[in-house]
Amino acid sequence: MNSGGVDIAFFMMMGAIFMIFYVLVIRPQQKQQREREAFLKTAAKGDDVVTQGGIHGKVSAVEDDVLEIDVARVRGEKVKLRISLNRVDQLTKPGQSKSDGKADKKGGEA
Repeated sequence: MNSGGVDIAFFMMMGAIFMIFYVLVIRPQQKQQREREAFLKTAAKGDDVVTQGGIHGKVSAVEDDVLEIDVARVRGEKVKLRISLNRVDQLTKPGQSKSDGKADKKGGEA
């Protein structure tokens, strides 16, 4: 050890801690986010969605990163909302059970 200096072992220990943190936390979170974004890009007409605001609806049109969803009927006419794709909390494909769709919030099934 150098008196008044910084020991090289300290830097090695900090580097090791960062690498462990990266492997256990950052990398899996990035992978999960990429999978979630890829899954949301598969949104198509007829899919059920739940927005982050808690609005439930059915996709009626998809334009780039904007979804048009049917949320209700008033006097026989559909009420439609246009929402950003990144504000979708859950996406359930036709034929998929509702319990399967809950995993989508976290980027897919585990």
